[in-house]
Amino acid sequence: MAGQFEDVDPVRTFRWSRGERHFPGWYWAATTERHVGFEPWLGRDRLQLMDFDPSVVGISSQPFWLHWHDGEREAGTAPDYFIRHADGSAVVVDVRADERIEPKDAEACEVTRPEPPCHTWIHLLFAPLTRC
Repeated sequence: MAGQFEDVDPVRTFRWSRGERHFPGWYWAATTERHVGFEPWLGRDRLQLMDFDPSVVGISSQPFWLHWHDGEREAGTAPDYFIRHADGSAVVVDVRADERIEPKDAEACEVTRPEPPCHTWIHLLFAPLTRC
């Protein structure tokens, strides 16, 4: 049975532990009429923006694993969000604060960018929102 990425459950669990520096939780998305997970508050902020975007028709958190081999080692990541737009295009989103974008995060964004670039699948790495 085939499904769509925006309809799947997260591939990993969201963990809550006392003393942690991140604040995971569940956000009720009007777009999907269900809870969507987030880990850092920065992720929640981006999730809220996507939920209020009228072109977004589907949202899921950490819907799949991406695996690759860089020639020396195996690597992988579960992107923060999968977004489906009304025109059928999709966006894979990772959310990281500028000071927390490690080389492995930048690598994940680079290796998952389709070649040649296409308009139906985009992988974005978002930094924090700036306040006016």
